[in-house]
Parts: sequence; C-alpha cells; structure tokens
Amino acid sequence: MTDKLWGGRFTAKAAEWVDQFGASISFDQQMAAEDLEGSLAHVAMLGKQGIIPQADAAAIAAGLHTLQAKLAAGELKFTVANEDIHLNMESLLTKEIGPVAGKLHTARSRNDQVATDFHLWLKHRLPELLKALTNLQTVLVEKAEQHAGTIMPGYTHLQHAQPITYGHYLLAYFEMFQRDYERFSFNQRHTDMLPLGAAALAGTTFPIDREAVAKTLGFSTVYHNSLDAVSDRDFALEFLSNAAILMQHLSRLAEELILWCTYEFNYVEMADSFATGSSIMPQKKNADFAELTRGKTGRVYGALMGLLTTMKALPLAYNKDMQEDKEPVFDAYTTILGSVHIFAGMLESLTVHETRMHDATTNDFSNATELADYLATKGVPFRQAHAIVGELVLKGIKTHTTLQDMPLAELKVAAPQIEADVYAELSSEAAVNRRTSLGGTAVTNVIKEVARAKELLADR
Repeated sequence: MTDKLWGGRFTAKAAEWVDQFGASISFDQQMAAEDLEGSLAHVAMLGKQGIIPQADAAAIAAGLHTLQAKLAAGELKFTVANEDIHLNMESLLTKEIGPVAGKLHTARSRNDQVATDFHLWLKHRLPELLKALTNLQTVLVEKAEQHAGTIMPGYTHLQHAQPITYGHYLLAYFEMFQRDYERFSFNQRHTDMLPLGAAALAGTTFPIDREAVAKTLGFSTVYHNSLDAVSDRDFALEFLSNAAILMQHLSRLAEELILWCTYEFNYVEMADSFATGSSIMPQKKNADFAELTRGKTGRVYGALMGLLTTMKALPLAYNKDMQEDKEPVFDAYTTILGSVHIFAGMLESLTVHETRMHDATTNDFSNATELADYLATKGVPFRQAHAIVGELVLKGIKTHTTLQDMPLAELKVAAPQIEADVYAELSSEAAVNRRTSLGGTAVTNVIKEVARAKELLADR
C-alpha cells in the first residue's frame, strides 16, 4: 500500500515524472476559490441532512473559511504530488483540522466536484465578459452618432462599391457584437446548472439535498441525469464557440483598421498608446495591437477545435481525457476579455480623417449605381442601364474623368434620357441619403439605429 491519496488498492508509487504528466494543478488551481465555495455549500448540506454530525460540519466549514482567507492572502502552496486542486485542498484542510476533513468527501466524487468547480468558474466570469462587450458596444454607438454623416467608401471584394457613412459602418459591428452578447448570455443558461450530487456517475445512496446546494451556490437548476452531469462539457464548448465567433468579428475589424492606417488609405490613425514603432525605421507607426488580436484569433479557434476533438468519441461517463477541458477555456477567456478591452480603447481614441474618407468617394466610380438607378427611373430597363453606365465607367477610366465630371452632352450620347438633374444624383451625399430603406446607410437611418442601439444597451 502507498501513501498516495485514494491509493488504497495500489502497491507501487508512480515515478515523479509520471505524476507530473498526470497532474493538473498547474492550471486548475485557477479554480481554487470555486473549489472552496463548492465545498462550503456541500458540507453545509451534509450537516443539515444529518449525513455527518453538525459539529463535524462546523469544524470543516471553519477550516474551509481559513483556507479562503489564506487563498486571498496568497499563502496557499499547491503541490504536484496532490495532483489537482481538489486533492490539494483536501490535503490543506486536513493539515488545518485533522482527519475530520475526510468527511467532506462524503456523497461526492472528484467527477462531480470538478464539474461543479468548472461551472462555477465560468458562471462567475461570463458577467465580466458581458460587461466588457457592453462597454465596446457603447463606444461604437457613441462614435456612430458622432459620425452619422461622415461619408466614406463602402467596399465589396475590397473594391470601392458605394458610398456609406462611417457611422453606418460602426453600427455593423455593433450588430455583430450584439449577437455575441446574446450568445454569451444564452451560454449562462447552460453554465447555470449544478452537477454536484451526481457523485462518480450514478448518484449516491446518501440522502442529499441537491436543490439546497444549488440555491446556496446560486445555480438556477440541477442536472437531472447523473451520467450527463459528470460528462457534459457542452457549456464549455458553447463558450469556446461563442469566443471563436467573437474573435472572428474582432479580427475582421482589426484587418480593416490595419489597412486604413496605411499611407495608401490614411482613413484613420491609431493613438500612440495603441501603436508601436519600428526598431530600425523611424517613420513607422504600426497597428500592432490590432495585428496581435488578429493573430490571437487563431489561438481561440485552436481552443475550440482542441476541445471538440477531445470530446468527440468519449464514452459515458467521466474519462481522464476531460482533464484537457479547462486550459483552453481559461486561455480563451483571458484572450477574448483582453481583446475586447483593447478594441474599446482603440476605437475610443482613434483619429478619423473625415476629409480623406469623403474625398475617396469623389475620385472614384462608386456613384455608378446611382446613374444606373437614375436611368431606371427614366424608364430604361436596369440591365440596359447597367451596360450603359459600365461603358461610361470604362471611358472615364481611360480619360481619367469621373461620372460627375463628364459633360452633359457626353452623357446624353450614351443615354438620351439623362438630363441636367443627374448631377445632383451623383454626389456622395445624395448617394448616401437616398438609401432610406430599413437598414440602409442614409444619415436619418443611422440616427434612428443609434437610438435603437442605445435602447438595447439601456435594457441591460
């Protein structure tokens, strides 16, 4: 027999490097507070139900409170020898109060204990992420209102398409982050479920009160199947899926900001606090934080694919493979929370070159659709109008002449229906403000959508 905890049926001790390979304390110590929280709720229930004497329950609770105080003070030392946070805490509790600490594990298993800790860890942190998303969306709304009429090129295929406003552009990302917010909000529903009481996989013979423990820990419900309770990691996968989608949105925004900071675009400029210089080229001002977020997107994608792969063929119920579930979630959480904070700061302090944006819509052919629409209102079939304008654009490219700079006589050669009123239709302002359909880029629409966005934020 060895002195290994839970090692009564073993006769040999593992080599130190084997213990190190199997240990999870290096990362699951992040759940130390949650482990103590869960244990306090569990022991209170054990005492109330008469499963252990009230005096023992009180002694255990006092010991757990002592450990909480030491944890807060940074005085707890964890060891690989005790493998994980649960065994470390039990060992520390035993040093505090003696053998009575062993009664804490009555009617529970490490399987339901670790699942409970993991649920609690994410349950405690999702509100912080939702708060950060709200802050980012608030910045977007404030800037969208400020730039409701700031005209810029809209793109498809990274080619000038039609004029839009910068405010309209920012609200597109507000909508993306709104869906992210809703996904993480729903994620709380599946995180807000208590596994404790499922024991190893089949429940327990002790007269436990799972609902009382759930109430103490702030869970809204309990798992109704013990096998599912200890083997479910859907809540973690759901979180990582949501995290990956969020990072995709941030990465798209990052890519555009990186492009727009270049000399060629020069639409925006990063504040010095969100840019870096070059070690050799004095003129450089790099959008490194946007680039880094774009790069970290792959990290979060990897976390999702890693856990999906870990879980893909696991038989019920608990398997040691599932020890690999926490690191990707811990890392992804830190990554996305930091990225959201960075983007709120970047957008808040971004300098927008409004004149440069506007000029980019007057020296191109992004008003070509306006001329085609104009011809359509004059009775020309749109397909024919499209062809006519396409030929005019080709001519303009060859002669370096924009549509609004072409003489009326020249336009009438291409289409006799064109009159002098066409020039008013070809301005960027007209192109923007004529698009009053729901969801369109007209300034009046942007103002309405800003008001709607503010209402959504106010309801939180």
